[in-house]
Amino acid sequence: MPRLFTAFEIPPDIAAQLTFFRGGLHGARWIEPEDYHLTLRFFGDIDTRSAEAIAVDLAETEHFSGGAPLRLELDEIGVFGGRQPRVLYARVKADPLLARLQATHETIARRNGLAPETRNFAAHVTLARLRGVSSAAVGAWLAERAFPLALSFEARRFALFSSRDSVGGGPYRIEAAYPFA
Repeated sequence: MPRLFTAFEIPPDIAAQLTFFRGGLHGARWIEPEDYHLTLRFFGDIDTRSAEAIAVDLAETEHFSGGAPLRLELDEIGVFGGRQPRVLYARVKADPLLARLQATHETIARRNGLAPETRNFAAHVTLARLRGVSSAAVGAWLAERAFPLALSFEARRFALFSSRDSVGGGPYRIEAAYPFA
């Protein structure tokens, strides 16, 4: 069964700039820059028939932006998990078109029998996983890097990715790409 998700690829120049944040946090498991992405919807381990149906349904969203690329802005570094930090990330600034695309992918997942996503969509690029890293260490690390990112790029497509069954999932493989044309 494939483990699938939809996401935007992060351009190499943006990924290279995000690598400057790597290091300085003992116990962090840093994501490889070629695996950076912005997840729209995680489908999980699904059967081949469902995977094929989802891939077909995703083609419906190719024209949602009227053919224009979607401008995405990474605006700050943050952490998920509060007192028990789990993920260090680059936040993607809220965008109504991005939220609409993600909601469409959620609808496609439900239409194909998948359970609803229970967490609110928080657009981000995972930089590191933080198992066993203290909130004090993360707070100190963030305090040293408390400045706006102001990184942006144009997403001309999203992709259906597959991942291996492991913690962190990478490396990822593009199964299908959906340009905004």
